[in-house]
Amino acid sequence: MPGGLVRAAVAWAARWVIGAVGGPARFRIIAVLAGVLALDAADKGTVGAVAPELKESLGISNTELGSLTAVSSASAALAVIPVGVLADRVRRVRLLAASIVLWVLAMLAGGLADSYQWLLLSRLALGAVSATAGPTLSSLIGDFFPPGERARVYGFILSGEMLGVGFGLLVGGNLANLLSWRAAFFVLAVFGMLLTIVIARKLPEPARGGQGRPRPAGQRLDSGQGPGSGEGPAAGWDETAPSRGDAVHFALRGRGIEPDFALILRRDPARMSMWEAALYVLRIRTNVVLIIASAVGYFFFAGLRSFGVLFLDRQYGLAAAAVTGPALLVGLGALAGVLSGGRVADHLIRRGRLDARMTVPAVAYLTTAVFFVPALLTTSTATALPFFLVAAGCLAAANPPLDAARLDVVHFRLWGRAESIRTFLRMGAEAVAPVTFGFLADLLGPDGPRSAQGLQYTFLIMLGPLVANAVILLHGRHSYPRDVATATASERPRVR
Repeated sequence: MPGGLVRAAVAWAARWVIGAVGGPARFRIIAVLAGVLALDAADKGTVGAVAPELKESLGISNTELGSLTAVSSASAALAVIPVGVLADRVRRVRLLAASIVLWVLAMLAGGLADSYQWLLLSRLALGAVSATAGPTLSSLIGDFFPPGERARVYGFILSGEMLGVGFGLLVGGNLANLLSWRAAFFVLAVFGMLLTIVIARKLPEPARGGQGRPRPAGQRLDSGQGPGSGEGPAAGWDETAPSRGDAVHFALRGRGIEPDFALILRRDPARMSMWEAALYVLRIRTNVVLIIASAVGYFFFAGLRSFGVLFLDRQYGLAAAAVTGPALLVGLGALAGVLSGGRVADHLIRRGRLDARMTVPAVAYLTTAVFFVPALLTTSTATALPFFLVAAGCLAAANPPLDAARLDVVHFRLWGRAESIRTFLRMGAEAVAPVTFGFLADLLGPDGPRSAQGLQYTFLIMLGPLVANAVILLHGRHSYPRDVATATASERPRVR
């Protein structure tokens, strides 16, 4: 029976995912954290999906449309610095739940907006989740999962971002066609309420520094992994897991890589002010390279997310309902990329390529630029789709290794504040991107219902920064091993 086959397929997929992430305890954590990213991404994807309806309903230009996404990113950039301080000092789970409550209220207000100005103001408050998600999720992931697995785990969690964008494009776009763009906003608010309940009930607060990580189901604590030894439960919480005790750091030690003694922390980083912490993490060369790379990557992704559906509509002459099909396929490519990028990087590290978390994103950005060019130049949907599929997958594949590498080179007591600095610059890039893309599109081509010239030229121009990203990362890979060794040496007196 078809229904039975579907249920069997779903059950098999669930068992595979739970097994792949290391058991039910880990799966619950990963699913909740992915849901936070999905909610924020679904909102931004929805704005892109309902773009034609918004332009018609409120009479706005491409630049004003881009501003709707830009203002939420800008407000998040302003709020993320104090949030980073809180993430290093208070219970992160409560902070996350409170921010989503504020996000729900702002989304409801946006759905009730009867003018562009009202909608624009409501989106200022939507930066709450974006501001809180970066520092809190980074700190939680670092404490929940050991270094050698973080890129792979980040892939699963960042898949929420891809699924959220897909949900916004597919469900939001169809709701706008069937009912109105307001219905899409209200549906997201409902999901936000449900997520708040799940966070409060299902997400535990981990101990700082990686003590009490959820151990993969069936894994025994090997005496070579940390200061404690013993079997422990087959699935559950590992009370003896060290902060940095896996193959990555043992490999560094075996190669005789010395830390940067000038950067070794000899004071409690929890007592550092935000200014002192910012100055310190910006002295870490690899961290600066990773921040720049992340900001450039998200700049391009934000523009693609805001104007991708509009480009597909105009470049290939697809009706509004038909756009969701190609957009969904491209989204599946991005999902495959985000799930594979971290796995590839972690696999290469286990094989001795210690700079894999820098090299894999560099190759991914370069491949993205190469495959986007023919996709943007053709007017055939069938010809463009395979190129878009690969390009989207490579663009998404860069993020898990980059995010894991940032945790590798920073002391665990600075994860929240370090991520707040990165998120500030990333949100600034995301805030500027939609307006920049929209302005260039208006400048470079006519804004007609069937003209894609302006958007085509804009996307081609914006591929340049992605190529520059690849060059920056390849240059920065040389400092990564030493900066990891420095972070390890800084933690050693405090985590035993």
